[in-house]
Formats: sequence, structure tokens, C-alpha cells
Amino acid sequence: MALVTCAVASANAAAFYYSLLQSCMNCFRQGKSIHGSIITSASPPELHLGTKLVIFYAKHGDVAAARRVFDGMPHRSVVSWTAMVSGYSRNGRPREALELFALMCASGVRPNQFTYGSVASACSASGCVRSGEQVHACVAKGRFAGDMFVQSALMDMHLRCGSVGDARRLFTEMERKDVVSWNALLRGFVERGHCSDALGLLSSMLRQVTYTKNLTEMLPDHFTFGSALKACGAVSVLGNVELIHTCIIKLGYWGEKVVIGSLIDAYVKCRSMSSARVIYDSICEPDLVSSTALISGYSMDRNHTEDAMELFCNIHRGGLRIDGVLLSSLLGLCANAASLSLGTQIHAYMCKKQPMGDVALDNALVDMYAKAGEFSDARRAFDEMPHRNVVSWTSLITAYGKNGFGGDAMSLFDRMLEDGVKPNDVTFLSLLSACGHSGLMSRGMEYFTSMMSKYGIDPRAEHYSSAIDLLGRGGQLEEAWKLVQNMDIEPNSSMLGAMLGACKAYGNMPLGETAAKNLFSIAPESSVNYAVLANMYAESNLWEDARSTRKLMAETSSGKEAGCSII
Repeated sequence: MALVTCAVASANAAAFYYSLLQSCMNCFRQGKSIHGSIITSASPPELHLGTKLVIFYAKHGDVAAARRVFDGMPHRSVVSWTAMVSGYSRNGRPREALELFALMCASGVRPNQFTYGSVASACSASGCVRSGEQVHACVAKGRFAGDMFVQSALMDMHLRCGSVGDARRLFTEMERKDVVSWNALLRGFVERGHCSDALGLLSSMLRQVTYTKNLTEMLPDHFTFGSALKACGAVSVLGNVELIHTCIIKLGYWGEKVVIGSLIDAYVKCRSMSSARVIYDSICEPDLVSSTALISGYSMDRNHTEDAMELFCNIHRGGLRIDGVLLSSLLGLCANAASLSLGTQIHAYMCKKQPMGDVALDNALVDMYAKAGEFSDARRAFDEMPHRNVVSWTSLITAYGKNGFGGDAMSLFDRMLEDGVKPNDVTFLSLLSACGHSGLMSRGMEYFTSMMSKYGIDPRAEHYSSAIDLLGRGGQLEEAWKLVQNMDIEPNSSMLGAMLGACKAYGNMPLGETAAKNLFSIAPESSVNYAVLANMYAESNLWEDARSTRKLMAETSSGKEAGCSII
């Protein structure tokens, strides 16, 4: 009788603590205090309470405490294992999640659909394609092969690991599809750059809605339209945006702020600023997302400087919180429009209102001062940055290089390496340009070589163009032509144009003719190439060749564009 009474009391205590912990799931201190009381009760937490503690600690990011509770549990259910696997996955510890899943399977515990969902997320986060394939194989053999939740998680995993074909195949094989499944594939297409496929998928989804009895499972939601509008912005087809705009109104999502912000952004990226402004003005209470989207659009066109500043002033007066993204867009506008006075005003606002340490915003400030020609201010803003990334260093290197300060650009690059910052392809492009403007051919070619051999960066067309231009400016025409012939990519008009210009400068007629003939086949409509070759012939007193080249220019090209004045 005493044993029964003790068991009942223990069960009641567990239920009491479980209920108490449930009410404190959002308060870490109180939950931890409850755990302390459980420990002092001298009996280990029973299965459900132990699992709840694992979920509690994982939710607050303390996975070490969650694991201690998990390891101390005398018995574990599939829910306990899933809670710990999910805790690792959600807190950025995918490797531990996969290791625990392997231990779970080895212990003979059969995963459920939520376990597979968490493990699929862990595979996505770790980018481990092999583990993802193994998990997919486990699902295919088990009882959750047709579960929509598991299939959507696997599809998302394949997309995030870059296996677009596997994701598409899995989607096609699904017997039932809900809006989550469609959204997972749609978002994956957009994230992997398959924007045309994403829009085709949306069209299929809308057609499917017509033939589906259970409309609530299939109707597009705000996530659907958010991804679709991002795809529209990427392909810049205004007609697609207008069609989706119509669907948003018909399906009643006009009041969704996230959808409206995405719609404004899509119109902006299609360069339809008037439509974007009409939508913005129709919003009762514009939020930060829609305001930033519109100002970002204005920042792409220097003709909208006044509109951007007017909008910024309205936002400021309305008391809306202004973040670093919005200020970065404004600084980008100032940089493109070379509006130093406006840029300094934004800098003053930043000093008063914006906390230090926003690297993207600080980079925009350095870029604004550099493009305005204020190198001392750009350098001061750079030196005051508490944190710098590769973009910070590259912005200043680019500014020095474009204005002929090649030595300063190289010194800054050396400092960048001393700080332990790894250069990227844009950094080397800026260095090559800096060396070209300063006549530092040997040093520039050293950078070009080290980019490939030391840093493992494959040259893009722009790198080859800069290297050819560098060799051409230094009179190394044979070396430049060898580079053109030995490249891994087909030469474009920029590379051959640099070659032709160098041949004209140094009077190398045979190479100049070869480069020009290649240019005529690539860009027959460009009159500049014909004019350069004709001038080369004229300088060598080859008047007949000059005359025939100019005749060919008149017959083939679109002619020289007439000059005009904006005054």
C-alpha cells in the first residue's frame, strides 16, 4: 500500500512539474529554477518530464544542458530522441544532429516523421549530400515514404544541397501535394537561380487549384507570392509582376505587408518606379520593408535623388524605425549621383542615431566618400570601422586604383593580408585595374598569377580583360596575345578591344589586324573597332586599306553614335 501511495505521489509530482514547466517555456530563469526543484526532489524526472526539459533547454539555445538531461534519462522514447536531434539541428549544430540520429538508429529506435524532418534540415545545413541521400533511402524503406511533411522536408534538403533534379523528381512522385510542398519547391527554385522554372511552377500550381476539391490545401499563400515575386524581379519581366499583382488582389492578400513589400520590390527591379510608388502611396501605414524597397529602387537612378530624400524625410517625420539597410540604399544613391552634401547629412544622422558596428552600412559610407573623390574622408571612415570584411578593404583599394594611386592600393592590400582577411575575385580585379592605371605591369601580373596559384580563384572574363590590358599597356603584345589564345574561355569584345588598342598604340599591324578580324566576327555592329583599324592603316600610309575598312564600317556597323550635350 505504501509503495502504491509513493508511486501516485511521484506521478502527481511529475504532472505538477510538467504543467509548471509548460507555463514557463518562454522564461529561461523560471524554467531553470523548476529544473533545480526537480533535481532536489531526489528522483530523476520521468520520461515525459525529461523530454519536456530537453525541449525547454533546446528552445533557449542551451544544447549542452539539453544533452545532459537527455543522457541522464533512464528511458527514452522516439519523442525524446527527436527533441534532442531537433535541438541540435535548430541551434546550428547539424553534425551533432546527424551523429545522434545514427546513434538512435543503432539503438533500435524507429524514427517518426518529425525525426526525419529534423535530420533533413541538419543535412541541408551541413551541405552533406551523402548523408542526405542516406536519410532519403531510410525514408523510402520505411512507413513514412508517402508522408507529405517528410517529402517536403526531403525536397527542401535536396534543393539546399543543390540537387534540383532530385527535388523535382520527388515532387513529381508525390501522390498528394499541399501548399507547403509547392512553396518548398518554388522557394528552392528561386534560391538556386531557376527563376523561370519557379514562375512555370506557379502557373502549374494555379492551374491545379482549378481541379482540386480541397482548395485550402492548394491555394497560394503569402509565402508563395513572396517567392514568385522574387523570381519576377530576377528575370525583370514586368508582365509577370502585373499578373501576380492581379492574383494577390483576387485571393485577398492585399492587406499582407510582406506581400506588398515584395510587390514593390518586384516593380522596382523591373524599373517600373511609377507602379511601385502608386502601391506605396496606397498603403495606410507603410512599414520599413516597403519603404526600403522603394528607396532601394530610387538609389539605382540618380534622377530620383529628390524623391528618395523626400521619402526618407517622410519616414523620419512619421517616426518609423530606420535601419542600416535603408541608410545603405541612401548612401548608394549619393555615391551614384556624386551628391557629397547629401551623403554627409546621412553620415551625420548615422553618428547621432545609428549604433556602431554595422559593417554593410560602414562599407556603403566608405564607398560614398570614395566615389565623391573625398579620399581623406573615405580613409577616416575606413579607419574608424570597428569591424572590416573583404568588401571594406576592396572598396578602398578600388577607389585608390581608379584615381591612379596604385602604390596606396597595393600597400592597403598588404595590410589586408596582415589582418588575416582573405581576398576574393573582386579584390584582385581592383588590384589589376590599379596596376593598369599606374603602369605597374610586372606587379599586376604577379597578382594575376597568385590569384590562381595561391588563392585558387578561377579568373573571370573581367580578370582576363584587365590582364590583357595590363600587358598591352606595358608593350608586351606577344605575351598578351598568348594569354588570349591560351584562356579557358572564349575571348570577348572587351579582351580583343584591349588587344587592338594596344596594337594601335605600339604600331603592331599584324597582331592588330588579327585582333580586329576576330572583333568583327564577335561584334560586327560596333563602329569603334573599324575606326581603330582604319586609323592604324592611315598611320602606316596604307590608304587603300583604310578606305576599304571605312567602307566596310559603313556597310556593316550601326555607325558612330552622334554626340549630344545635356546643357
